[in-house]
Parts: sequence; structure tokens; C-alpha cells
Amino acid sequence: MAVERPYPPPAASERETLMAFLAFHRATLRMKCDGLTAEQLRMRSVPPSTMSLLGLVRHLAEVERNWFRRGIAGEDAPPIYYSEEDPDGEFSVDGADPDEAFLTWQRECDAADAIAAAHSLDDIDTRPGEEGDSLRWILVHMVEEYSRHNGHADLLRERIDGATGE
Repeated sequence: MAVERPYPPPAASERETLMAFLAFHRATLRMKCDGLTAEQLRMRSVPPSTMSLLGLVRHLAEVERNWFRRGIAGEDAPPIYYSEEDPDGEFSVDGADPDEAFLTWQRECDAADAIAAAHSLDDIDTRPGEEGDSLRWILVHMVEEYSRHNGHADLLRERIDGATGE
């Protein structure tokens, strides 16, 4: 796995620390997907789960979009893969294009970073039902979200080709 991960600095400001841990976990997901074929990226864990590495990438694109673009920035940014007909659309990866998924995920990560940079850590998500979640809370949640899913990615990657590691 050739992806380099930016290790968070041991002493930095709160914002720098949160953004560095988020960058580290994003790179970890990319690392777990590195060097795999489209078929391998689409490979499911174990029935009845629909989880796959490609599904995780698509899911995290939706999560980035939801919290940052819709939540903090207040944009009208409809879901990318989710629909009422397919509420787990991000995990419906049969025929899904990995290149498109990675470009979409990277676009959402870049948008999230720009939104985070333009807002105070104290700025609040004002969507109905989400009132009160600060950007600070969202960044911590995103680190937790990636950490949990990177654990899934570890197991998926090991099942695919036996690769293990950090």
C-alpha cells in the first residue's frame, strides 16, 4: 500500500489537531483501497452485509456532504447515492465505478475542508433536528466515523488479499 499518511503533530492548536486527525483517517481509508481492482473494491464482507471498500468510500462521501455542505454551510446538497427506493444506495456497488466514487469522495473532502476553514469551531449546524452540533463536535464525530469504518476497511482488505497493517 503506497499511500502516505500525514501523521498528526503531537502539539498543535485544537483546529490543527482535529483537521490533522481527519486527514490521517481519510488517508488511511485511501491506503486500505490502494492497489485493488474494481472487483476487489466491490467485494462484500459476509452475508447479509452489503459492506465493501467501495461502499465505504461512497458512504463517507455522503457523510462528508451531509455534515459540512448541508450542515455547517447550509447548502442545498441532495444525497449522491441515497434514495428512498434504495436507502443504502452507497453500498449498492454492483456496476459502480470506483474512479467516480473516489473523485466524488475527494470532492466532498475538499469541500468539507474549505467549509471547516471558513467557519469557527463554535459555528452550529442549524438543520432541523441537528441544532446544537458545533463544527468542533462534527470534526470529532468525523474522526470517530472514519476510525470505525477504517476498522471495517482493515477486515475487508485482509479478506480480499491478506494485507494487514497500520
